[in-house]
Amino acid sequence: MNIEAITKEKIDAWFTEWQELEGKIHIAHDTRNGEAKGLMEAAIVLFARLVEEGGDEVLPINGVERLAFIKAKPGQYACYRQLGELFKETKKRTARLRLQATKNNSNR
Repeated sequence: MNIEAITKEKIDAWFTEWQELEGKIHIAHDTRNGEAKGLMEAAIVLFARLVEEGGDEVLPINGVERLAFIKAKPGQYACYRQLGELFKETKKRTARLRLQATKNNSNR
């Protein structure tokens, strides 16, 4: 795990980018304008970069399988919802990992 990559500031920046994409994806699904798949592909790349920089430890339970499901059909609404859940769970997990790292460093 790269503790520097999961500082609160860096995680907040990732999630600001996700929230912008999420809003566009939501509108794309509501209006059925055909843009959802491309936006989802960008969001998948964003999530993959977050995991790559933070390390596999930041992935939630069944994260690899869930991401494979999302990648298989990125234009589906269910995949959009699943990616949103992955982002939420990853944010919580990184907070927990930061706390553990801080606690471990203070015990030394």
